[in-house]
Amino acid sequence: MNVLINFFVALHIIGIASLLGGFLTQLKALRAGEARVVTAMVHGALTMLVTGLLLVGLNEANHHHPNMIKIGLKLAVLVVILLLVWVNRDEEKAPNGVVGAIGGLTAVNIFIATLWT
Repeated sequence: MNVLINFFVALHIIGIASLLGGFLTQLKALRAGEARVVTAMVHGALTMLVTGLLLVGLNEANHHHPNMIKIGLKLAVLVVILLLVWVNRDEEKAPNGVVGAIGGLTAVNIFIATLWT
């Protein structure tokens, strides 16, 4: 079971790397007002959602009970990210505030995951 959990943790990290990497590729365009939501952001956010839900289920099945307040907060932040990404995925240019919010909320999710013990 631990190998399976670790596999999904790795996929979860790949998802956040895709989401954050997609944001970072848009920084130059963000300064010029030409930023957009790239496919990497969409796939990264969806990967995080699926693997996160699987990780909670697998940990519960393995008799390890994660902090549900932390998980709920991370899920709420991810749902906002997903809404922003999904609504703006086909736009030629996304508003700077939207792209900035995606990056900021992604960083918030990373800090919640790593600093909340």
